Amino acid sequence: MLQTAAPEAKTDRARETAAAWFAGHLPHVFSTPTPRHPARPDTPQLLSPRELPKRRKGGSTDTRKALLHAIAHIEFNAIDLAFDMVARFGSQMPREFTDDWVRVGDDEARHFKMVNDRLIQLGGRYGDLPAHDGLWQAAVETENDLAARLAIVPMVLEARGLDVTPGMIQQFRNHGDDESAHILQIILDEEVSHVRTGVKWFEYLCHASGKKPHDYFDLLVKRHFHGQIKPPFNHRARHAANMNPDYYDPASQV
Repeated sequence: MLQTAAPEAKTDRARETAAAWFAGHLPHVFSTPTPRHPARPDTPQLLSPRELPKRRKGGSTDTRKALLHAIAHIEFNAIDLAFDMVARFGSQMPREFTDDWVRVGDDEARHFKMVNDRLIQLGGRYGDLPAHDGLWQAAVETENDLAARLAIVPMVLEARGLDVTPGMIQQFRNHGDDESAHILQIILDEEVSHVRTGVKWFEYLCHASGKKPHDYFDLLVKRHFHGQIKPPFNHRARHAANMNPDYYDPASQV
């Protein structure tokens, strides 16, 4: 799956893999080396965040397409992040770990398809606009440390999605695009469980190694996250994800 580049094919492969896993057709075996970088399509062009055009505000079709394209890019990367989690770290963990992250990967594939289908309805598709590679840079940064991967990807980056998505939903609704708003609401509701999964396995590792979860999270964020954790926070969604303020309030004060 990580070797599949074309977006539609990757989506289909992810969903087929998840279905086969939960049907018991795949062994719990990890023998293939995990690629450092997954296969990528020729487009979108990947730029540094500084090089990306500033996202315009407003409700024009082009503006809404640009926002949906950015979301599609996140979801596309999230497919690989979930399956890389399994391939890279699954052999170290209980079978339930693989169950959880295959389920997340299946969700992310479905999310990508929903957003890309909406883009197509609006006259575009994924790959039309440039994007950045920040999500996968975080994966490379944490490729040898499962606790760091869990801290940075689900507990920082995906948790940030819980904070900003309600505003995007409202933006679409304000401009009469209830269909896009509905898709983002589905994604928001399901991403809560993804962050919760990250917290679950991070705390599992901490308890197994005798580390204090909040202190260790703060240490890993300072070591591996090159941005800033900043409010406003969606406390309600974070609480539902079992991510209490002791995780993110200290980090936001730095």
